[in-house]
Amino acid sequence: MEDQIHNYFLTLPEPEQSALLFLHQFLMNEIGLQFKRKFNTPFYYYNGKWFCFVSYDNKKRNIYISFVKGNQVSHPKLLSEGRKQMKIYKILPEKNINVSELSKISNALKKWY
Repeated sequence: MEDQIHNYFLTLPEPEQSALLFLHQFLMNEIGLQFKRKFNTPFYYYNGKWFCFVSYDNKKRNIYISFVKGNQVSHPKLLSEGRKQMKIYKILPEKNINVSELSKISNALKKWY
């Protein structure tokens, strides 16, 4: 299954390809999440529960991480955009990903699992 997601990411243009490959490894290795692919989308779990998923819009070339319990954490980079429970964290693939900020958000959210 790991190969399937890598193969999917490798079909994408740069810089989105590198950003998504990095995010995948970061979420698994640094944040300690488990990966499952559903609906052609990378889903990540913490303690067996759905934690987040990474979304990529081919048309707009947008990347974001949608955190399931995002409403439990207040952070200026977490956006609800009309959602009641989930909040998203937008990734700009042409810029460096702020891993410190992403780690803080993830660690705050882990407390709810």
